[in-house]
Amino acid sequence: MKRQVIALIVLWSLAGIASATNIVTNLRIWRAPDHTRLVLDLTREADHRVFTLTGPSRVVVDLDDTNLFASIGDLELADSGVRSVRAAQRENGGLRVVLDLAEDLSPRSFVLPPNEQYGHRLVIDLQRQEGRSVQLQAAREASQAQTGGQRDIIIAIDAGHGGEDPGAIGRNRTFEKNVVLAIAREMEAIIEATPGYTPFMVRTGDYYISLVRRRQLAREANADFFVSIHADAFTSPQPSGASVYALSDRGATSTMASYLAESENAADTIGGVGGVNLESMDAVVRGVIVDLAMTHSMQEGLTVGASVLRQVGNVTRLHKSRVEQAGFAVLKSPDVPSILVETGFMSNVNDERNLGSQAYRRRLAQSIFAGIKDHFDAHPPPNTWVYAQRRNGNSFSQYTVRSGDTLSGIAARHGVSLSRLREINSMNSDVIRIGQVLRVPSG
Repeated sequence: MKRQVIALIVLWSLAGIASATNIVTNLRIWRAPDHTRLVLDLTREADHRVFTLTGPSRVVVDLDDTNLFASIGDLELADSGVRSVRAAQRENGGLRVVLDLAEDLSPRSFVLPPNEQYGHRLVIDLQRQEGRSVQLQAAREASQAQTGGQRDIIIAIDAGHGGEDPGAIGRNRTFEKNVVLAIAREMEAIIEATPGYTPFMVRTGDYYISLVRRRQLAREANADFFVSIHADAFTSPQPSGASVYALSDRGATSTMASYLAESENAADTIGGVGGVNLESMDAVVRGVIVDLAMTHSMQEGLTVGASVLRQVGNVTRLHKSRVEQAGFAVLKSPDVPSILVETGFMSNVNDERNLGSQAYRRRLAQSIFAGIKDHFDAHPPPNTWVYAQRRNGNSFSQYTVRSGDTLSGIAARHGVSLSRLREINSMNSDVIRIGQVLRVPSG
């Protein structure tokens, strides 16, 4: 009886605190190449201030009328740029959280309202200056001069969601953000092994990137094409299959396209907004340039999308037999043509199971790139290695390695020497694997 009374008193006390103050119930930290994100889960919207101190460098977060009911010691700080996190209650009833910095980071903060996964949140982003310089430089170099003085075609691969934004969640707790990153990595490996093409991974780990920043990264990498990979969900478990979407400036082509665009665009409330900087131009000229570029970008997106749809249809069921269009914010770049591929529905049990298979994800990745490559092999940008090969009459098609194949056998069937086949595919040995995509002479 005494224990029950004590328990009731504790619960009553906590209830009183909850009604009178804000409570930090959890802390999470995410490490991205260009920033570290600290998220505080709260029982109501945070009234807060953020400032920096030096000697040593630290970021201070003051929250009014707030108590801490979460463990700080469980935070994984390795490679985050934060040496330690500490907190203390202040005499005025507030909470002070101090981040001791291990590197030069610039803070910005914002609050997020409750959603399906979380309640009120306070987000502290610690920006670093040189986060993506190595990967961006590699992509830029590939876009300028590669094999024989000709540049590679750069394909930006965007794995949707990430970090604080899990995307769709399947019945078996499969997270969209993890599935699409795995597909993107498979696609990256395939492109890296393809002469004349270089991949650029927009998201390389489990962290959040705003929709605007995704487009900016593709532009900074001088990408020729941008493909955003997703695996969404619907309100019922019936919809299934893959779809390909291109940008529309006149509304969605279907109710599903509108629903998915609204769902994906909502992710940008997690990180702010922005746009293409053309402020130095006259307003009329700026409008004409953007309109022309956007029209070309949308048209090429539709063309490539149709090619991708044909290839993906060889691997899985299609939800729609044509390229759909909607106002996906992540596709709105006037100078980088783009598509969004929905690889399936996490809300469908069969799709969720398939997307959990590495072999299935690899086949999907192969089919997506095959569609993109079909287009660029036929219509390569000038000054690229692929363009030079086409002008020299070196036309290639793709061959997918099957069980029992040998490299010498493939060479013989396509009327090419073994050494030439190795050269075409930048191979140092005759070792091949089932499912590998090889370039072989056409006709």
